[in-house]
Amino acid sequence: MTDGTGILQHARYSVPNYQEGYCTDDNARALILLSYLQEIKIEPSRETERLCYIYLAFLSYAFDEKSGRFRNFLNYRREWIEDTGSEDSHGRTIWALGTCIGRTIHTGFQKLATELFEKAISTVTSFSSPRAWAFTIIGIHEYLRRFTGDRSIQAICQNLSSKLHEIYRKNSDPDWMWFEQSLTYVNAKLPQALILSGRWLPDTAMLNDGLLSLRWLCRIQSDNHNNFKPIGADSFYKRNGTFPVFDQQPIEAHAAVSACLEAYRATKDSYWYDEAWKAFQWYLGRNPLSISLYDPHTGGCCDALHVDRANLNQGAESTLSFLLSLAEMTVIRNELQSLKEPPQL
Repeated sequence: MTDGTGILQHARYSVPNYQEGYCTDDNARALILLSYLQEIKIEPSRETERLCYIYLAFLSYAFDEKSGRFRNFLNYRREWIEDTGSEDSHGRTIWALGTCIGRTIHTGFQKLATELFEKAISTVTSFSSPRAWAFTIIGIHEYLRRFTGDRSIQAICQNLSSKLHEIYRKNSDPDWMWFEQSLTYVNAKLPQALILSGRWLPDTAMLNDGLLSLRWLCRIQSDNHNNFKPIGADSFYKRNGTFPVFDQQPIEAHAAVSACLEAYRATKDSYWYDEAWKAFQWYLGRNPLSISLYDPHTGGCCDALHVDRANLNQGAESTLSFLLSLAEMTVIRNELQSLKEPPQL
């Protein structure tokens, strides 16, 4: 899926679809994955380094110095087809740069990622998208792994975290423990951001609300057999509406894996590890159709779970969602083994 420009956005089955071109979102996800792989393997392979060069260079090319924003969609002729990407795309790119800064062992990658991060971060304070806030908060916490004492970045993190917590308090009640009046996509990233900041500030109320909202989300995203059942992308889920079961998206499983692992780190409660493992198993057949979305022959992941079949296209977002979930499960296992505390499955 990756050529000299970046990772291509879509595929027809396992064959890259040139007509759909590239997007910053997927190259950001790919950079996050490669940053985790560097950490897992300790010493980067030549292939890992080569891919990091490509994905980080794409993000650098996507940044518009005049607007301070990232563009998102690039066609196969290397022409940007929009002047400015979405707020969510910008936040996701901040998340990727922060992860590269916090986890890479390559000095050149770290320096360029830091330069882009510092140029792009202040723009987020004017955003209105809760998901852009959440992605940025996660990216900031990754950045602070490397630059713990950066007070200006800490202040931005506290500002965004307070905004996110405020909308949770405004919209939630005992029957609907959520940030908005609907559940749309990558939902688990919102409570994950509160959990991270609640631990770091520290802010007990913020941490507890993050855990409460994530537990509520896990409950409604579980079926009668205690399998992971993500919000379907057909229509999303509005309060007092009908729960959309299909199309189930791989990106939702990754969001759940990542958030639950963060909750496990915060609480050491094995419930959260079990929830992360449950969401990961969705890829491997613990889903309504009992079919594996991961294809061991290509290394790809199917794009969605329909009511009667899998979508056999293996695009970048879906494949990266599976690989990121696998990487994060590997990281937590390594952490626990180093502490001699592997959870019992």
